[in-house]
Amino acid sequence: MSYPNHSGPSSFILTGIPGLEDAHFWIAFPFCTMYFMAVLGNITLLLVIRMDPSLHLPMFYFLSMLAAIDLVLTTSTMPKLLGIFWFHSHEINFEGCVAQMFFIHSFSTVESGVLLTMAFDRYLAICKPLHYSAILTGPTIVKLGLAAVVRGITIITPLTCMVTSLSYCGPRIIRHSYCEHMSVVKLACGDTRPNSIYGITAATVVVGSDSILIAVSYMLILREVIGLSSRKARLKSFGTCGSHIGVILLFYMPGLFSFYTQRWGQRIPAQLHILMADLYLLVPPMLNPFIYGMRTKPIRERVLSLLWQ
Repeated sequence: MSYPNHSGPSSFILTGIPGLEDAHFWIAFPFCTMYFMAVLGNITLLLVIRMDPSLHLPMFYFLSMLAAIDLVLTTSTMPKLLGIFWFHSHEINFEGCVAQMFFIHSFSTVESGVLLTMAFDRYLAICKPLHYSAILTGPTIVKLGLAAVVRGITIITPLTCMVTSLSYCGPRIIRHSYCEHMSVVKLACGDTRPNSIYGITAATVVVGSDSILIAVSYMLILREVIGLSSRKARLKSFGTCGSHIGVILLFYMPGLFSFYTQRWGQRIPAQLHILMADLYLLVPPMLNPFIYGMRTKPIRERVLSLLWQ
């Protein structure tokens, strides 16, 4: 891969978490544990859904999409991050940095789209059960998944191209654990306002529209749940919706915090900002298999049956 318009260093230096360099070695252990749990949990989820024909249903197809996205997100950052923390492998070449940036931002956007489709799936299952199978047919599921992927790639590709066309004449030290968009843009010379404007607009539109639609879906679901006659059914539905909303907030809130503090959060300590950005790519992928998977009875029973064979 070559970038003919790029001028500047052939590589960058990732600092890790500025201000916590002495603690990198120890911070890496919980990070490694969370990464291992995320990989194990999501691979298990994919295998269980693949092996059990009874799980070949719309909800589980969306879960499979989420698991695959989480594997890409964590694996595009964590091995390099652990290399920085444990082996002082701070250097990353320009092409690798751009590729990492593309995967992080595009698949975060794709995940937002998949979370929206999952909220739509739950809305149909609870509020429109008689129309569920007629609406969510196989071709519709494929189209929804492709729409999420195409949207993510379409939004982030121009951002990536804008980064590669910049000239980098300053220091090549990225004060971050990975190649986050604005962390790289800050090293460029000349006018970087188009990058900043496009980035903030894309993030605000995607997160704003998706989170509002997800919120509306769960409000309609909760309204339907309140009308259930069985107290046990209400409590079960509230528990499921509550855990789903919790994971969604864990995905959106740290991401927005990281994105906006990168531009306007000069008073926020750098180590807090970078730590939140790292956890944003670790905690949701680690929790998703348990919240969406193990709390789902068919998946839990299938996993337990495999463990006890």
